[in-house]
Amino acid sequence: MTYKILFLDIDGTILKPDHTYSEITKQAIASVKKQGVEVFLATGRPLHEISVLAGDLDIDSFIAYNGAFAIYQGETIVNEPMPQDNIEKFIEIAARNDNELIMYTRDKNYFTNLDRPFISQFIDVFNLKQNAAYTPDITDKVLGATILNVSLEQVPLYEIESNLRLSPVHVNGAEHSYDILRKNVNKGYSVEQLLVFLGLSREQAIAFGDGMNDKEMLGAVGEGFAMGNSHEDLFRYAKHKTATVTEDGIAYGLKQLGLL
Repeated sequence: MTYKILFLDIDGTILKPDHTYSEITKQAIASVKKQGVEVFLATGRPLHEISVLAGDLDIDSFIAYNGAFAIYQGETIVNEPMPQDNIEKFIEIAARNDNELIMYTRDKNYFTNLDRPFISQFIDVFNLKQNAAYTPDITDKVLGATILNVSLEQVPLYEIESNLRLSPVHVNGAEHSYDILRKNVNKGYSVEQLLVFLGLSREQAIAFGDGMNDKEMLGAVGEGFAMGNSHEDLFRYAKHKTATVTEDGIAYGLKQLGLL
């Protein structure tokens, strides 16, 4: 098989728990690029927060906001903001239940409260820079959202429509945080749209991930790899299990496919 496209989650896949990446991972990415493989960062993070990493790895194509936005070499392919009425309901639910909401637009991260300690911890964990207090005028521009300070019992409160599910943030220091995902707009959806746009088959596509927000992506490609450090429920959605991020799981998996 001639592989043509590679999708890489960031946290727990490229980035280790200390938020650094290994030289082996960087070299593996550079090697497949030289072989003509298109490489995408595919993340729940907002696009405006990954530019430094993208520059370091020489990557210029992205799936961001858990699949609500995708761009290929500067051309927007997917742009699916969340419904405004959903955002308004999420804010109401959070206020009633002592939760906090982060809303991600193309430009900033908007917080319902910037003063609580767990908010500061979340900002530090993900090194978020473009932060602001929520204002009602941005509710029609939200591409993704995360709920913080949420108990497992409160998760169903936010699944207000059959199209919505909450995915635990699988990063140390971000416990009790959940991304709000749409079942019809996710990383897998963006992968499918990009494959159509580029005229590629799923068999030519590879993906690596570690969180439950990666499950649709791993199923949308021919070669889906769950990192060894993945959320325990992710493995059943992946074709392959690779080494952990600290053991250079991306390089290990690419070697299995004969690309390194």
